[in-house]
This record gives sequence, structure tokens and C-alpha cells, in this order.
Amino acid sequence: MTMTTHDKDTTRALQGLEDGSSSVRLRAALAVGTAPDPRFVDKLVERCAIEPDFSVREMLTWALTRHDPSRTLPGLLGELRSERAQARSQALHTLSKIGDRSAWPAITRELLSDADDEVARSAWRAAVVLVPEEQAAELAEGLGTQLGRGGRETQLSLSRALTALGEVILPTLGAARAQGTPAARRHAIATERLLRDPDAGFEFSIEEAKRVAVLGTTGQEGQ
Repeated sequence: MTMTTHDKDTTRALQGLEDGSSSVRLRAALAVGTAPDPRFVDKLVERCAIEPDFSVREMLTWALTRHDPSRTLPGLLGELRSERAQARSQALHTLSKIGDRSAWPAITRELLSDADDEVARSAWRAAVVLVPEEQAAELAEGLGTQLGRGGRETQLSLSRALTALGEVILPTLGAARAQGTPAARRHAIATERLLRDPDAGFEFSIEEAKRVAVLGTTGQEGQ
């Protein structure tokens, strides 16, 4: 059987995704997203798990969003069980960009508390995009268990995820202030400040939270 021009283009694109040059892989991912074809999906998902270049990974995710979710979701959901942290993280990132809420049940407590910070951060971002409104309070409780975790970037990611849920997070933050570790308490105070004043900035909110924690107040003194 003679190979058609389309088949040749498909073969060239699939080969390009594995090229040793990141610029070639980037162009190949762009081409795949520009002309979506179900035959590309498995390779795109596979490359997401191992692609070393950030810009190429972003283009792979974009290419996946250009395909029908009914075709992309099964492979992405399967990646959430991968032993490779990048596979889990990039799959979660892609699911958040696709935004299909049928993927919500796959965002488990295990992913929200994943030992790998990048996986956990991706899970937090995906969760707030995919969560049904009636389960937002339950998600807030799950996210609340991670208060105080990690360094600045990780804590900022969690605060952004929590504040995206709105005032439903207040009971969770209150519990952390009352019963959490010192780090969780400071993080909860900073997150509540961000919820009340998004323009305050995370660094300012953290410093204010430290002051409040030392004084043992709710942060109303001197106002």
C-alpha cells in the first residue's frame, strides 16, 4: 500500500517528537497540535512523562488539549498511577488545562499529598479547576492537611489553590490556626490574608503571619 502524504506527515511528526534537538521536538509538538489526529495521542502522553525541556512539555500539553477529551483522558488518567513523578505531574497539569470535570474522581487524597512537591502542586491546581461546587468544602479540608508544607513556592501554590475556592476555606484555615503546627498556623494566617486582600502579596502575608503567630492574636491588633 502506498503511503499518503498525510501518513508521511504523521510519521515525520511522530519521529520529530523523539528528536535529539529540543527545537525539533517543539516544532513537532506544534505541528501535532495544529493538525490533531487521534494517532498522536498515545505518543504525546508518552512524551509528557519523559520530555526534559519545559517549553516542549508545555507544547505537548497544548497539543493534547487540541484533541478530543474522550481520546486523551484515558491515557492521562493512567499516568496518574505512574511511578515516574514527571508523568504524574504533567498528566495533572494537562488535565487542569483540558478542564473536563469527569476527571475529578481521579484527583485523590494521595495525589494531593504526593511526596513529590511538583506532583502535589500540580494536583492542587488541577483539583481547584475540576472540583464540583458541592465538593469544594471537602477539597478545602484535603488541601488543609498540606498547610505548612515545603518552601515559599510550594506554600504559595497551596495558598493560591485554596483562595481560588473562596470563603469555603475559612473553616479549614480556622482549624489550622487553632490546632496546626507552627508552620501550618503561619501558612493558614497568610492564606486568609491573601483571601481577604489578594493585592497584599504572599511575602507580606507571610511576614504578617509570623508577627501574628508570635503575638498569639488573630492579627487585629494595631488596626
